Amino acid sequence: MIGKAIRLERIMNRNTGRTVVIPLDHGFSMGQIEGLGDMPKIIADISDGGANAIVLHKGMVKAGHRKHGRDIGLIVHLSASTSLNPDPNDKVMVCTVEEAIALGADAVSVHINLGAPHESKMIEEVGRVSRECTKWGMPLLIMIYPRGEGIDPKSPQAIGHCVRVAEELGADLIKTSYTGDPVSFKKITSACSVPVLIAGGEKAADLESLETVREAITKGGAAGVALGRNSFQRENPKEFIQALCCVVHGNKDPREALKL
Repeated sequence: MIGKAIRLERIMNRNTGRTVVIPLDHGFSMGQIEGLGDMPKIIADISDGGANAIVLHKGMVKAGHRKHGRDIGLIVHLSASTSLNPDPNDKVMVCTVEEAIALGADAVSVHINLGAPHESKMIEEVGRVSRECTKWGMPLLIMIYPRGEGIDPKSPQAIGHCVRVAEELGADLIKTSYTGDPVSFKKITSACSVPVLIAGGEKAADLESLETVREAITKGGAAGVALGRNSFQRENPKEFIQALCCVVHGNKDPREALKL
């Protein structure tokens, strides 16, 4: 598995064992949303801010990855859906591991909505992707959430189930929702053998976002964050990501990080 180890070094900070990932795949599902109009600029801001990696769909890689700013890890997202679909939780594969390799990816990511009507299809597809990742030595980030009728999306039991499914499928990194409680989240991360990252969700205030991140990492056992809208929709994304990296990698207090 030396290939996975080498590629993961571009995503995980070797000193802290943590990572700051900025997903930029929202345009596929949400259209021309705020913050993703000028892709070369936002990618440059993110890389200059010190993030470890970005997540892009295959067609956007040419829009600016590694053409501006410092080098940054590339995670190519393989699955997608749109908000125009009556069931936006139904994810389908739009890229392959081999395509991602040709694009120079350091990892690939896939999305599963556990509890959604098409859960079985998504699990089956990710099983195939996991097999290909093992074959090619490509790290696999599984983004997995509890989403379905009657399911509490912040339930520790449901989120713990998601994390276990991702681990069982062969994930090298897992992105999921934060329970909002470090005690319940610590129980989840302690029972998992691979790094668990918290998702950002909708945009919140700078200090509130950083305080949540610090709590999830220092008390909840999270290995980092994957913040999309909570980072690229800021008035100054570069400065916010610099503060975010101070919290994740420098163990700074959020107020101090914002001042810096």
